[in-house]
Amino acid sequence: MEKQIAIIGGGIVGATAAYYLSTLPGGQQVKVTLFDDGLGQATTAAAGIISPWLSKRRNQQWYQLAKAGADLYPQLIHDAQLGTDVYQQTGTIVTREIPTDLELLFDLAQERRQTAVTMGSVTTLTAAEVQAKIPLLANAQPGVFISGGARVDGAALVAGLLAQATAKNLTIRRERVHLTAQGQVVTSLGARQFDRVIVAAGAWAKELLAPLGITADVRPQKGQLIELAVKDYPIQENMPVLMPEGERDFVPFGHGKLIVGATHEDDGKFNLQVDPTVTADLFASAQRLMPSLTTANITGARVGTRAYTSDFAPFFGPVPDHEAILVASGLGSSGLTTGPQVGRLLAGSALYGGTPDWSEYEKPLATYLKPSAE
Repeated sequence: MEKQIAIIGGGIVGATAAYYLSTLPGGQQVKVTLFDDGLGQATTAAAGIISPWLSKRRNQQWYQLAKAGADLYPQLIHDAQLGTDVYQQTGTIVTREIPTDLELLFDLAQERRQTAVTMGSVTTLTAAEVQAKIPLLANAQPGVFISGGARVDGAALVAGLLAQATAKNLTIRRERVHLTAQGQVVTSLGARQFDRVIVAAGAWAKELLAPLGITADVRPQKGQLIELAVKDYPIQENMPVLMPEGERDFVPFGHGKLIVGATHEDDGKFNLQVDPTVTADLFASAQRLMPSLTTANITGARVGTRAYTSDFAPFFGPVPDHEAILVASGLGSSGLTTGPQVGRLLAGSALYGGTPDWSEYEKPLATYLKPSAE
């Protein structure tokens, strides 16, 4: 009998889950319906850096999840037949001005490399060597170069994964839905019962789970980035991503496109308006690295809403007392790194059932999902 699975949310988690539900053994006996109105989605507004290895976050479960996500990317991109315009291991550079800080960063990279094959090689670079790798820069600092670091276009990744799944067993419905207390999905055509429901709606997960009598520890955060045209500047198609000390991330793409950002605006919440003040701040950061830039180089801005928990850690898995419903949220600004691994795990759980042990990657879901009466 054909299993019916719903996915609410078409960002990185939902799109990856849909892709794996179309390719995992047994996927040919599954019909998947994905609901997403596209409003405020963080993934399609993001241009991400896949380079979690030098993070100093103390949460080792998060690090293991992020490392697994980075490790998954090359295989996912290969299997889904996506190109370098979506994902490319250009390398990442993290800069530090003080020599002792640079040494500590290099030592951390060498330590992490022992258990992270995807990192590739690790080298220190002088300011001149950093500038040689990224000739756009006029003011470079010395840094650590990680050859396995990558850049990814969130919108292109989601589009590619959904296209693959749609060719097999996925139907996409561009509408907003909600759940009933019994776990049915209420659409424009009425309430519908699915065998499994994956709630991958980011900051909107709190609203969706409320009818189940659950309060989710999720809050929204606005993020904005800007795009600049730099085709008239010295450019190489495979320039590394730069994570400069004290400045916004600097993500060169091919064809003369540069992404700068993104911001972390707790007060912005679900506000999707481009803020000219924020645009000016992002541009000022870019201009400190490239003084010859003018505002005429700005070609656009993107805004999305991220989801955070109170301890900044993500959560995902079957909802306690509602095992037919799976949820993922709280991925924050590292969603493009951790999202594919989360989506893959949720797809397997939705397809095969059982009680997964994901304690390597997260705290118990009860940490973030509480009965509303509490």
